[in-house]
Amino acid sequence: MGDHFEKGQHTLLNEGEENEMEIFGYRTQGCRKTLCLAGSIFSFGILPLVFYWRPAWHVWANCVPCSLQEADVVLLRTTDEFQTYSRKKVMWIHLSSLNSELGVTPDHPVITDEEYIINRAIRKPDLKVRCIKVQKIRYVWNNLEGQFQKIGCLEDWLSSAKIHLKFGSGLTKEEQEIRRLICGPNTIDVEITPIWKLLVKEVLNPFYIFQLFSVCLWFSEDYKEYAFAIIIMSIMSIALTVYDLREQSVKLHRLVESHNSITVSVCRRKAGVQELESRFLVPGDLLVLTGNKVQMPCDAILIDGSCVVDEGMLTGESIPVTKTPLPKTESSEPWKTQSEADYKRHVLFCGTEIIQAKGACSGTVKAVVLQTGFNTAKGDLVRSILYPKPMNFKLYRDAIMFLLCLVGTATIGMIYTLCVYVLSGEPPEEVVKKVLDVITIAVPPALPAALTTGIIYAQRRLKKRGIFCISPQRINVCGQINLVCFDKTGTLTRDGLDLWGVVPCDRSGFQEIHSFASGRSLPWGPLCAAMASCHSLILLDGTIQGDPVDLKMFEATTWEMAVSGEDFHITGVPAHAMVVKPCKTASQVPVEGIAILHQFPFSSALQRMTVIAQEMGGDRLAFMKGAPERVASFCQPETVPTSFVSELQSYTTQGFRVIALAYKKLEMDHHSTALTRDKVESDLIFLGLLILENQLKDETKPVLEELISARIRTVMVTGDNLQTAITVARKSGMVSENQKVILIEANETTGSSSASITWKLVEEKKQISYRNKDNYINIREDVSDNDREGGYHFALSGKSFQVISQHFSSLLPKILINGTIFARMSPGQKSSLVEEFQKLDYFVGMCGDGANDCGALKMAHVGISLSEQEASVASPFTSKTPNIECVPHLIKEGRAALVTSFCMFKYMALYSMIQRQTVFQITSFCSKIWPSQLLLA
Repeated sequence: MGDHFEKGQHTLLNEGEENEMEIFGYRTQGCRKTLCLAGSIFSFGILPLVFYWRPAWHVWANCVPCSLQEADVVLLRTTDEFQTYSRKKVMWIHLSSLNSELGVTPDHPVITDEEYIINRAIRKPDLKVRCIKVQKIRYVWNNLEGQFQKIGCLEDWLSSAKIHLKFGSGLTKEEQEIRRLICGPNTIDVEITPIWKLLVKEVLNPFYIFQLFSVCLWFSEDYKEYAFAIIIMSIMSIALTVYDLREQSVKLHRLVESHNSITVSVCRRKAGVQELESRFLVPGDLLVLTGNKVQMPCDAILIDGSCVVDEGMLTGESIPVTKTPLPKTESSEPWKTQSEADYKRHVLFCGTEIIQAKGACSGTVKAVVLQTGFNTAKGDLVRSILYPKPMNFKLYRDAIMFLLCLVGTATIGMIYTLCVYVLSGEPPEEVVKKVLDVITIAVPPALPAALTTGIIYAQRRLKKRGIFCISPQRINVCGQINLVCFDKTGTLTRDGLDLWGVVPCDRSGFQEIHSFASGRSLPWGPLCAAMASCHSLILLDGTIQGDPVDLKMFEATTWEMAVSGEDFHITGVPAHAMVVKPCKTASQVPVEGIAILHQFPFSSALQRMTVIAQEMGGDRLAFMKGAPERVASFCQPETVPTSFVSELQSYTTQGFRVIALAYKKLEMDHHSTALTRDKVESDLIFLGLLILENQLKDETKPVLEELISARIRTVMVTGDNLQTAITVARKSGMVSENQKVILIEANETTGSSSASITWKLVEEKKQISYRNKDNYINIREDVSDNDREGGYHFALSGKSFQVISQHFSSLLPKILINGTIFARMSPGQKSSLVEEFQKLDYFVGMCGDGANDCGALKMAHVGISLSEQEASVASPFTSKTPNIECVPHLIKEGRAALVTSFCMFKYMALYSMIQRQTVFQITSFCSKIWPSQLLLA
């Protein structure tokens, strides 16, 4: 069959992405199709059934290989270890079906954006497009590139200047119709699967077909009791499976049904603003966002105004996020590159809610539709449920081998039985019955029903404990888990942070800590102004909402928040700007208030946020807040105390969360929105440290102790400070008192491709540098014998993990074997870490609650989400109880289900062997001693 691939043209679909596939071209041949039709009739439907199980065989039997350009059928093969095949028909989209006249010549582009894929996909002069649909995503044939490409989104290579220029005034009616026809509707349409379809799909499973064959054979031999028992057991198993699948289908449909019925305002070129249903949106449309609490029906790039968005439905973190417009730059680089690593701060994601929309100079908030339908962020989450990643579980591989062995044994038995009965002169129909009977004895037909029933009951028991599962087959995998990765904040520790104190500083160094427990208010000064204004809080219906850390910080100042233009207006401050002012009872505050003019929102990649603010009747200021190391790097060196490192370490080693604050004065002659982030975030004056206390959840330590006693490795993967993570690891019992922690630091040498590794055990510090080499370092030899007695753990940051992965790949496995604490990890690094653990043959569980964990939850063998938001759909398991108590319950239930599965295999195998051995002994004995007439009886 491999010759088919060599002759036919093939390429990669979604190259470099998680769902990468090989695509092969085939052309249907009439004579082959006729022969297959005849084979289907003469085989009484067995051939179509085989083709249903093996789509590749269907293509190879009916078609001949050809180029993708000529193909009317394509065969897709995943590039993962499973190499799963799927068959898709090539469809045609005819532009002649459009209502409006195109009126274009063959050389003229159909739409004004000449480089857009639609122009490259249309075959002229007949104006039609070839396309395929794979996993709900539509791909069109690009005539110039000679490959199928994804449609339904704007190209990533567009620069911000082109986006503003081409889509800043909207699309014409004709362009909108063409894009809608080719890209398809903007819907995330998940139909409730009819019960009969679920039933047919389940019944057509090879095992159930074999069961049907076995039962029919047993009835013909008057073996009714066991046949009835198998029928009843199979009906129960099928009914339970269909019921669960139906429930999931209904739940998923309800999750997305509201998405397709939203009314939006769209700006049309030459036609103005129009109202239409969101299902008619296409990439390139210009949305006009008005009002509050608006649901986003698509992914869109903000180009004018700003928005405060609740992304909790996607990320699991119900914290308002500020979105800023895509800047107008003359650079020709792709817009994602221009926006640095955190381009998402300009994107409004489908499924999120716009809490507040603020217009800029034009007075309106505008966004260009980026992606529609299943291409969106919400669509991607839904597709992860509909098409989950295949699971490579040893039990199922061994089960197939076990069944193949039984089939091999049955084949020998069939040959032996055939010889005995033929030599005995039995009638042909009896010989056929007895020969076929051997395979039904050797291969247990009740096995799939028994396994399914065991898993279903395990799922029900988990549901009673508040643990919900969308992938029941993963329950068995839970029993194999030997390593669990935990997020820290909100998972091991409490969500809420208590403000412990603030450490001001001046040019002489750090001053005495100001504790808020005493009830004393913070004296007025730049530090107080920074705490009052450097945040992303919003005022909604009279209530202050936002990040809990920002909220605690602002409440500590005892200031109030208002919006300019509602109850008052301030000269020089734009209408609807956020204003903070001292409460009426406050004294000795020389300013009436501070207006927040512009925000550079917090980014996990940048580890900081900055605001531009103005004192009423006073100076214009810039305030920065973020990770202490990052904030200090933007400050004037002479303003950072010499004891900065030791002071920071003294608090982080106690388990506190530390945030640094800084500020500077700005020139009044610049407009706040015209200032670039680079210009604002330079030559700052360091103000001090904000100390917050993050306590462990009550359930954390007992659960970790239980897992460690069961010899299950526990690992912390967090975005927080490394020292804080080490302290939490010690307090939680993840690292015991008699064990040492080795800090590993890896850095790339500036201006060269070399890197160095530094590791530190207590007070000892050693460094080894390598240039362009991938060497193996034996760290164990640098640890004294006394330290080995208690064992040791490695701790490293995301930056070091990245450097080691790139420059010291042979060292990485040794570090991971003893690595316990991974701090300052980005979402992508968390996923990479889980994948690296899997390469070391660990069965990895991941437990988290936020947006940063979604990728790792999907990547792990068992992902456990502690959030009930839509983001949890990326995870096979969701716990209603927001603590890690669910982890041991899940592992215990998984082990119980695994033992049940093994017992089922043993019982069925033993039953088959005893029955088979008995049949062989009786047959052999009767053939030698008894007359053939008695044997027949």
